Formats: sequence, C-alpha cells, structure tokens
Amino acid sequence: MFGPATRGWFQSNFSRPTAVQAQGWPLLASGQNALLLAPTGSGKTLAAFLACLDRLIENPDREVLTRVLYISPLKALVYDIERNLRAPLAGIVQYSERLGKPSPRPTVAIRTGDTSTRERQQQLRRPAEILVTTPESLYLILGSQMHTTLLHLETIIIDEIHSLAPTKRGAHLSLSLERLAHLCGHEPQRIGLSATVEPVDSVARYLGGPRPVRVVNTLEPPKLDLQIVVPVEDMEKPAAAPSGGSILGQMMAEEKLRQAGGMGHGMAAEGAGTLWSSIYPQILEMIGQHRSTIIFVNSRGLCERLALRLNELAGEEVARSHHGSVSHKERQQIEEMLKAGQLKALVATSSLELGIDMGAVDLVILV
Repeated sequence: MFGPATRGWFQSNFSRPTAVQAQGWPLLASGQNALLLAPTGSGKTLAAFLACLDRLIENPDREVLTRVLYISPLKALVYDIERNLRAPLAGIVQYSERLGKPSPRPTVAIRTGDTSTRERQQQLRRPAEILVTTPESLYLILGSQMHTTLLHLETIIIDEIHSLAPTKRGAHLSLSLERLAHLCGHEPQRIGLSATVEPVDSVARYLGGPRPVRVVNTLEPPKLDLQIVVPVEDMEKPAAAPSGGSILGQMMAEEKLRQAGGMGHGMAAEGAGTLWSSIYPQILEMIGQHRSTIIFVNSRGLCERLALRLNELAGEEVARSHHGSVSHKERQQIEEMLKAGQLKALVATSSLELGIDMGAVDLVILV
C-alpha cells in the first residue's frame, strides 16, 4: 500500500511490522478514521505517521501547506515527536533519490507556548507540511491569521488521547477539531493513539464525533516486574530513628525547615536519624544495577534534593533533575544524555510522564 521508497526504508530498518502497524496501515492508507491501541514501545507513532509520510513524499504539493497536524497533550512530547520524525523523513527521501525519483524532504514545525514571535511569523509565511502542536496552541492558531495554513489539512493525529478525552482540555479540543473541519470545508482523517483506554467505544466516539471510527486494538497486559520496596524492616521503628514522634511527622518537619532555608541544601538533617538515610543508599544501589533509571517524585523541591544527595553519595554525577522549572533546552540535553548512556538516572516530576520516548530505560522508581 506504500510507495517503493517508503517500503525500502522500512524493510531496511525493521524485520516486520508490529501488530498495530500491520492492522492499522490498510485502514490509514485508505483514509479511514482510526483509533490505534497498542502497548508502549509497539510502534504506534510510526503506525500513524508512516502512511502520512508516504503520501507527502509520493504526492508532493507544489504549494507548500500544512497537510498533517499532530496534537499532543504535553509540550515535552511535542519536541520528542519532532526528533523522532527526522530519521524516517531523511531515510525515505534518500530511498527516493536512489530510485531515481528525488522528492523534497517534508518539513516539520513546532508550535507551542515556547515558540518565539519570529518563528510564528516564519510559520505563517512558509508553513511546514507537518505541524506538531498542543490543544491550547491549536486553539490560538484557529483564532489567528495562521488558520489559513490549515485549510488543506489531510490528517490529524491525536496522541495520548486517553489523557484528553475525559477532561475539560479534551472538550475544548473537540470544539477546535469541529472548527477546523468547518474551516477546511472537508473532513481531514482523524487518528487517535493510546496505550491505555477504557472504555474504548467512548474514546472512539470522542475521536470521531458523528463520524465512523475504526478501532485497532492490540493491547495486552503489561509485562511488568512490579515490587513494593520498604527501605527498613519496620517503618514505624527504623533502627536509626531517634525516639519520639512518628517518622512521617519527622520527615514533614524536616521538609518545612528545608523550604524555609534553615538547612542549607537540606543535607544536614538527613543523617543517620531519618528514614531518608536508608532510602538514598538503596536507590543508589538500584541505579548501579541497571543501565538507565527514571526516578519519579511528587515535587520539584524533592526532585532537586534527591538528585543532589545521590550525586553526593556516589561521589560523581549519576543523576540529574528534570522538572518544569528546568529550561526546555536543558531538559532536552538531559534526556539525550540518558538515551546515549552518558547519564545513569533522571529524577523527574510529571514533566516526564506522558509517553516520552526515553529509549532503553530498564528501571522506574516511584519515591
């Protein structure tokens, strides 16, 4: 169903399609709306994009306008998708050249709240064929002059659709999608992606509205090795704890002191008399036993403190912190370091939780 360049690139990089790709591609190539459900790491994103890339390369437009719109609920995932599109785009174009049918490389643009005024003006003058954005940025685009760049849209991809469908953000997005269909004067193909959906029929109705949506469900129970780890034999009476007061009360008191700035970096109070003195070494040992680790915590303060303490114990930098106050450029650098094996661990808040492609992470710790 794909052109020779797309087939050649895929066959040179993969032994065979995954289940969601094999079942989804005939539907997508025929232009049908589809909800693709598959486990994390099963190639959902490529399943959605490859049919789009094939159309862009096999049937290039003389007038460059946006033909594919990718919508993500998370800004970090937007930048991740843009990075992951580079390899297939470059590879398929190279195969086109080898076959004697050179095709211009489709362009990709990102539109989020971080996009500068200069970049937005450039996107208006020279629209990219693939626009990667968030629900809120799409709403702003539809109310601006840039909406004219979407009038020839062919495909809309909504990633992590389960996190949008039951929320106010999702209701808002559904209105934007209907406005977009009205502006286009035709029905762009809609593709939803998720690794966790319940109930499936409701999410399919959310994706299509009154339009028919085919469901490709290749979900299976996650293959997880899940352990609940307690750092001491008795959390009520850890051997090193001082007498008087509960451990939880002690930890909360120490956290208040740290936030008030009364303990420098917050390390002075974390000696032998706290539960944390048992937690840190155990986490460090687990990091050493694995290739790459993500440690999730509940706050930015704990994120910074935990990364600092682990590095102090290790005597070298084994972990970096990843949260919303870290600049996008630095977050991107930290993610690349983990993927490349230059960093053993990331301590993160929810900034890293929604489907971001972090490569071969073999341990996730929830503190």
